[in-house]
Amino acid sequence: MIAKPDIGFRGLLVQKITSKNELKIYLKKYKIDIILQEFINYKNECGIFYSRNPTTDKGVISSITLKRFLSITGDGTSTLYQLIVSDKRANLYKDLLFELHQNNLESIPKKFEILQLSVIGNHSKGTQFLNGNHLISKKLEATFDALSKAIPGWFYGRIDLKYNEFSEIENGSNFKILEINGIIAEPTHIYDSENSTYFDALRAIRMHWKSLFEIATTNHTEYKVPYKNTLKFISEIFELRAYTKKIKKFNS
Repeated sequence: MIAKPDIGFRGLLVQKITSKNELKIYLKKYKIDIILQEFINYKNECGIFYSRNPTTDKGVISSITLKRFLSITGDGTSTLYQLIVSDKRANLYKDLLFELHQNNLESIPKKFEILQLSVIGNHSKGTQFLNGNHLISKKLEATFDALSKAIPGWFYGRIDLKYNEFSEIENGSNFKILEINGIIAEPTHIYDSENSTYFDALRAIRMHWKSLFEIATTNHTEYKVPYKNTLKFISEIFELRAYTKKIKKFNS
């Protein structure tokens, strides 16, 4: 299974649990509210950003982020340790990878054997984000229209999911949702540095915030959904900052 904080970010304290003993150690180490999730063994992961005005039946997909997990290829002679330190990207995450693979660092992967080094689809775990906006289609948007209507009150955000073939997502079958992210969600395709500039990122964020503003305004004017109290909002920010410091100390 996967264990992670009830409130978390950027993969902090997210851990794959493979035994009862590992779970006991995790619970003893981290005295916070946590979520336990099924470990989903689908081979691919992506994030799809969707928004829909509450007065309409159809929404739009504005961002698709494909995720490339950190992996190395064996040469038949080098140890896993040697392969990690000699790989330009893996070496950036060597402390994390040495901890994850501490029992196998002296093993020698076979020639041409591809070994995935992390199962967590987050930048902090070495996963690379790729712009997948070319996969946006009317068929995919129709699937997400149905998904949005099945989640009361959800009109905006990014859904992170695991799948085997992207065509299955389009057809609305054989994928599993990891997270539903709301108003603080990002269109993470902007982190593909080879296909997105800084100014592209600013335009994408501006477009998404404009959509969020329109949805919030519609909910308020048409359906009398109240705006959050300003003092309550500020209070929650301070609570979140205190909590964030707490879990960062756990991580260190």
